[in-house]
Amino acid sequence: MAMTSVDTRMLDRELKKGSAELIILSIIEPRARHGYEISKLIEARSAGQRRRRFYSLTAEGRRVLARQRDTWRTFVHAMRLITGVDHA
Repeated sequence: MAMTSVDTRMLDRELKKGSAELIILSIIEPRARHGYEISKLIEARSAGQRRRRFYSLTAEGRRVLARQRDTWRTFVHAMRLITGVDHA
């Protein structure tokens, strides 16, 4: 049975979630640690091997953002009408 790209992405996401849990549990196994210390240990142990990711909006993302901004403007306008505040 062949895995689709959606199945592969879901598996990849689940593995990453599971690996994060495994890493954190392994770090706190010897003793209790503060969250900041855990993050610093993870950073130190990864030794800069993390890939940098850059994100940008797709055309669909731009459409969603535009709709959300319109919704927000409508909400703010309604609040101004209800509260009588012109500088909200």
